[in-house]
Amino acid sequence: MCFLYLRNVKGFGWNHKRVHRIYCELELNLRIKPHRRVVRSLEQIIEWRGKPECLRCDNGPEYISGALQYWAKRRGITVQFIQPGKPQQNAYVERYNRTVRHEWLEMNEFDTIEQAQNTATSWLWTCNNERPNMAIGGITPAMKLAQAKTELNSTS
Repeated sequence: MCFLYLRNVKGFGWNHKRVHRIYCELELNLRIKPHRRVVRSLEQIIEWRGKPECLRCDNGPEYISGALQYWAKRRGITVQFIQPGKPQQNAYVERYNRTVRHEWLEMNEFDTIEQAQNTATSWLWTCNNERPNMAIGGITPAMKLAQAKTELNSTS
């Protein structure tokens, strides 16, 4: 991702080997251990977006915990699990959740809902305008939108 960002967004001509070497020398390749904040995070989301009727999730340890089951029952929320070993049943959500968890939620602690909303808005802007997306050829969604507009205008 760093390589694609530096090449496609910033315009540097470096190859991927050079970017990887520098990335490792700066010790940016260290794994960041996630914090377990499932129930607290869900409470924040409910305050912002409203209460869902049910949660559809995989069978990961954070979702089969007694704390989550108790919390959902107390709030009147049904928890539905996908079949074990079948993440494709929830593929888009699984991928998005992973991205949100690793790139935004685990990197921040929030004191207020407004702080979480502002950070989320900033993160979404970065994802759409600066973060290369592999599904659309290693460019940003904003670049893809600009290309689509240009193609639409040239055919009109």
